[in-house]
Amino acid sequence: MIRTRFAPSPTGFLHIGGARTALFSWAYAQRNQGKFILRIEDTDIERSTTESVQSILDAMVWLNLPPDEGPYYQTSRMNRYQEIIQRMLTEGSAYYCYCSKQELEQMREQQKLQGIKPKYDRRCLHHGQKNTNTKPVVRFKNPETGSVIWHDLVKGKIEFSNLELDDLIIARSDGVPTYNFCVVVDDLDMNITHVIRGDDHVNNTPRQINILQALNAPIPLYGHVPMILREDGEKMSKRRDAVSVMQYKAMGILPEALLNYLAKLCWGYGDEEIFTMEQFVNWFDLNNVSGSPARFDIKKLFWVNAQHLKLTNNNRLKDLVLEIWQQDNAKYNQVLSHVEQYGSDKLEQLIELIKPRVDNLNSLANNCIYFFTPFPIADIDCANILTNDAQQILTKFVDQINQINVWTLENIKLSIKEFCQTNQIKMPQLGMPLRLQLFGTKETPAFDALMYLLGKDETLNRLGK
Repeated sequence: MIRTRFAPSPTGFLHIGGARTALFSWAYAQRNQGKFILRIEDTDIERSTTESVQSILDAMVWLNLPPDEGPYYQTSRMNRYQEIIQRMLTEGSAYYCYCSKQELEQMREQQKLQGIKPKYDRRCLHHGQKNTNTKPVVRFKNPETGSVIWHDLVKGKIEFSNLELDDLIIARSDGVPTYNFCVVVDDLDMNITHVIRGDDHVNNTPRQINILQALNAPIPLYGHVPMILREDGEKMSKRRDAVSVMQYKAMGILPEALLNYLAKLCWGYGDEEIFTMEQFVNWFDLNNVSGSPARFDIKKLFWVNAQHLKLTNNNRLKDLVLEIWQQDNAKYNQVLSHVEQYGSDKLEQLIELIKPRVDNLNSLANNCIYFFTPFPIADIDCANILTNDAQQILTKFVDQINQINVWTLENIKLSIKEFCQTNQIKMPQLGMPLRLQLFGTKETPAFDALMYLLGKDETLNRLGK
């Protein structure tokens, strides 16, 4: 069975690059009826925080990428790591190193002067050097001959000479195992068959393969996906870019829209631009992943989001709009009160009118506000803004619609048409002042549809103000 994993380090938020890696790993497992494992690599005790762990878990829930197993935590597996380290020490594939920091620095300086690539010279392995004043680290005895070769599922054949690889430290002097070692043991114990991750890990792969071979363990298949860059080709930075997954939630992006957009950053299926996650799983293949870096275009993301908003069920959008308002209950208390008064079905109908006009949930929520306020939301003094002609038009219009006996959309449209013909005015001459008086804004969907949703009594009430 195919088993993939996503293994973030909880030293901060979930990066959008990590989200794409998680998406590809999840989709590959789904496509092949396999298992997707979530693993929290928290051995960097100084930088890992419980807040970061929770933010990663929250982001995974929001993205709707549920693991089949996990989350597993490396800090709960320390005994297992120590067991493997002792085994490697006994078998001779690892050894103690007592060199001090100063001694290592002197060694590297001498190598640089000799024009040699700095790497550990195995003095503790060859001479059995023991410095009782220094707590030893444990180093992996890397092969000195041959090469590490693997067929990368994205980049093709990759080869590293073992002469280029150092004797990696697999346990620090305090006994805490290091990243590359823990990853190997975890992938072994969790029976990981496919490792899909960012190409910043390419240099780690030969080291991990060598450790796996020293343990006589099966080697997973590796696929390294390219980095996501800024639109100008520079590396994305949290100082100047939105790189946290939850920042995009705050911008009003739907999770499936973000995943849709991230998937297109180095993967493609024909000319398809907009798709569901079910479609993506059915289409996804690592053979269609490009090895070239992708560039992040925020405008394109919002365009993708706009398409998904149009396709999203109004009942779900209603819940998301209410969630936005409820997060600032003090500010939107009046709006929420009137939603309850009018009925949430009115909100759903309003969303149907507005969602083709916006590209994010925040705009959708903001454009729904004016409908549920008895007075103009912008606190506009319409009487001072509207010309005398406009006020006269509205006064006559009140008389016109007051004669509508059955309040249907068709009757409202007919009454508006008759009014414009009788008074020899064009639709914008009525529409602008009518929108201002009813909603306190010049921009709304079709005002006849909004009047129908408001109902006759509320429409006349607002026009009376």
